[in-house]
Amino acid sequence: MPKDLSVPTLFDVKDKIVLITGGGSGIGKMMAAGFAQNGAKVYIAARKEKQLLEAVADINRTSPGRAHYIVANVSSRAGCDALVAGFKARESKLHVLINNSGITWGGPYNDFPEERGWDNIFNVNVKSIFYSALTDLLSAGATALDPGRVINISSTASVDPWSEGPLSSHGNGTWSYNTSKAAVNHLTSQLAVRLGPLHVTVNAILPGLFPSKMTAWGFNTVGEEAFAQWQPTGRVGMPQDIAGIALFLASPASAHVTGTHTIVDGGSRYLSMAAAPATKL
Repeated sequence: MPKDLSVPTLFDVKDKIVLITGGGSGIGKMMAAGFAQNGAKVYIAARKEKQLLEAVADINRTSPGRAHYIVANVSSRAGCDALVAGFKARESKLHVLINNSGITWGGPYNDFPEERGWDNIFNVNVKSIFYSALTDLLSAGATALDPGRVINISSTASVDPWSEGPLSSHGNGTWSYNTSKAAVNHLTSQLAVRLGPLHVTVNAILPGLFPSKMTAWGFNTVGEEAFAQWQPTGRVGMPQDIAGIALFLASPASAHVTGTHTIVDGGSRYLSMAAAPATKL
C-alpha cells in the first residue's frame, strides 16, 4: 500500500502544465483559477484577446504568474492547428488538456439554419477536440501512475432530450447543441480506449446550470432564483463545483479513472421531466 494517502498528495497538481480552451470566461475561467491557485501553470485559449487579458490579470491577482493566454479560434482545423503550434512554441510538454470551447445556437424547429446552426456548432464543440488533441505532448513522459489527462467539457444537455426550454427564447430550440454534446460524450469514450495504451486518460464533465455567457439569456430572463428552484441542492453551480471535479480528474487521485462522464448538476436531471416545456408541432 502506498505510504502517503494524504489529501495534499492525492490531489496535487503543483507545477502541472494545463491548457484550457474557452478559458477566458465562464466555467473555463473558473477551472483555470482553480488550477492556478493550486500551483499549476495554466494557459487559457479563446478568440478574443481583450477577454483573455482580463481573465489572466484576474487569475494572476491571486496566483501571480500562473496564468498565460493564447489567442485561438478552434472553429476550423486550421485554427486548431494554429493553437497546437502556438502552444508548442511555448511549451515542450503538457500534463492536462481541458477542451472547454463551446458555442450554441437557438432557432425554430422548422427553420433551423444549416451552417450557423449545425456546421459551426459541430466544428467548435466536437471536431476541435479531435484536431487539438496534442497527444504527443500529453503522452511524453506519462506513466500508468502519472498519466496525461484530457478532460472534455460536455453538458447535461447531452443526456437531456429537451431542446426547447428557458435557456432559449420562446419557440427556439438548441437542437444542434444538445446533439453535439452527446457526440462529445461518445468521442470521450473512443479517445479513452485509443489513448489508454499511451498512458493518457480521457474523461468528460457534464455541467448543469452555471453562470456563463451561454446561460446569460436564460438567467437574465427567468432569473437565477427560478433556476435554483429546479435544483434539489437549491442553487445553481458555483466555481468550486466545476473546479473541484476538474482538479480531481487531473490529480493522482484519478490516475485509474478514464472514459467516465461525470454529471455536475445538483441533481436537476431528476426534475427535468417536471420542468420540460409543452411544445406543439
